[in-house]
Parts: sequence; C-alpha cells; structure tokens
Amino acid sequence: MTTTAPGAGGEAAKTPAPAPAQAPGRPPAPAAEDGRAAAATGSSPWQLARRELRRRPAVRVSLGVVLLFVLMAATAPWLGALGGWSPEEFDKSAIDPYLGGQPLGSLGGISPDHWLGVEPVTGRDLFARVVHGAQVSLLIAFAATAIVVVAGTAAGIAAGYFGGRTDTVLSRLMDLTMSFPSLIFMIAMLSVAKDVNRILLMTAVIGVFGWPGVARVVRGQTLSLKHREYVDAARVGGAGSWRILTRDILPGVSGPVIAYTTLLIPGMISTEAALSYLGVGVRPPTPSWGQMIAESVAFYETDPMYFVIPSTFLFLAVLAFTLLGDALRDILDPRGGRS
Repeated sequence: MTTTAPGAGGEAAKTPAPAPAQAPGRPPAPAAEDGRAAAATGSSPWQLARRELRRRPAVRVSLGVVLLFVLMAATAPWLGALGGWSPEEFDKSAIDPYLGGQPLGSLGGISPDHWLGVEPVTGRDLFARVVHGAQVSLLIAFAATAIVVVAGTAAGIAAGYFGGRTDTVLSRLMDLTMSFPSLIFMIAMLSVAKDVNRILLMTAVIGVFGWPGVARVVRGQTLSLKHREYVDAARVGGAGSWRILTRDILPGVSGPVIAYTTLLIPGMISTEAALSYLGVGVRPPTPSWGQMIAESVAFYETDPMYFVIPSTFLFLAVLAFTLLGDALRDILDPRGGRS
C-alpha cells in the first residue's frame, strides 16, 4: 500500500507505507542459528558420544586395534591354519639347528613358513599360538565381564531402588566380596581343581569376585535417578516397579555401565594372563599369552623374540581397551558433563 503526496512540478510522489507494527506481546522472530548448534539441539546422548568419538584420533586408533583383536580371536582357527599349523602341532625340523650360534637364530626362527618364529623347545608355530592365545584371553575376558555386568547391574539397581533391608543386605554382600582375598582364593581353587574345563572355571571364578564394583556404580546412579520427575510421574500413573526399573532406571544407568564395562575388560585380560603365568590357568597345549610369557623366561637371552611377541600382544590389547574405556567413561558418564 502506498500514499501520494504533492511534489515539485505538481506530481504526486509515491512513498512506501510503513510496515505493520509488531503485535504486542508477540516475541520477535528468531534469527537463523548456526548449523552446528541446530544439529546439536536435537542430538541424543548417543549421537553426541559418536560425534565426540570421531573427533578423537587416539580413540579411533584404539577402537581399530580392539576390533582387530576381536577379529583375530574370532578367526583364530583360520588364521592359525594359513601357514598349515595348529597351535599344538610340532615342527621337528626347527628344534635341532643352531642359526648364527643361537638356537633358532636371534629372530626365533622367523621365516616364510613361520611368520613369528617357533617356540624354542617344542618347535610349535608361534603365530598359531599367539592368535589362539588371543581367542582364549578374550573369550575368558568377555565371558567374565558379562557375568560381572549382569550380576552387578541387577544387584545395584535392586539395592538403590528398593532400599531398606534389600539395600542393607546387598551392600554388606558387596563389602564382604570386595574384602575377600580374591586372588589368593582364585589361585587356591584353580590349583586344586583337576578334571574340569579350565576356561569355564577361570571365567566363573573371575566373574564371581568382580560384580561388586559394577554394583556400587549402579547403586549410586540409581539413588540419583529414582526421585527424578519422570520416575515420580510414572509411579503416580500406576506403573509397577518392573516397568520403572526397565523403562526409566535401566536406560539412565546404561551409559556409566557401558563405560565401566570397557574398563573391566583389560583388567580381566591381565588377570587371566597372571593366573596362566603362575601356572594355575589354562594348561598346555592350550595356548595363553601369560603361559607363553612364563615359558619364555628361560630363553630370554638366547631367544628374546619368544618373550617379546606374546608380551607385545598382551600390552597392545590391554592398552587399546583401556584407552577406549577412558574415552567412553568421559563421554557417557553424566557426571563428566559431556552427554
């Protein structure tokens, strides 16, 4: 709409009409936001976690190493057979010769037939032994961690949510289990057990003594969640305890539990290696990194590679899981402020 006004020469000058006034009480139109802020507004904690993981080069490297070890463990029978060797198979020709004045040479008999060399006494292919050792170590670590997480999460949620006598009994049970000399008990129990599956026994023994740590973390998180508004609203709406625990409490504690789980795995790998090193773990010819390190001590001067190779694999596995667990703890734990 325009208005006319007389101008010079008698012509009418056209001026634009003023814009309509802003309606009182109506907020001004929002300005365009930055694309990244808009994207973050609707992001879930898991999306923020994935974005944070992608921004950390060390985490990407550690995740790649973890996946490599998992793939190695899953395909151990096929990897070990690439050179035509099984973890128990003997290579008689590699036992006798002295190469360069040392048994099997300074590189431990590394050749196109033996990618990582051979064991000094038995002559077993070291590559086949190492990849099968990864399978044993990760199998025990993952299975024991699953026992710890399931038992610890269930006990922690029950203690924190129900309180009262339930909390008292479970808390005292946590204290009793944590104060018990678990390593001594593991060594004693594994020493006297004879005709049993060593992998199953080690998994059960390690898992039994590990659950209180997870239970304490989950109990504290449950205590802070059970009085939140959405939990009170569900309770007032007639929701039962099972629905509240599974729909409201469990998703709230899943982040810290996942982060804690990733930090548990390297400890389980180290525990299995320590027990096997002491001679109470898996028994030969079943391969284990700890057992191989123990056997290599007698040959560290004449065949250092026999010590270096399994030690390096053990070190890299523990380091990769630890770095990944630290990153997940920083990102997924609400107390860290990131998610």
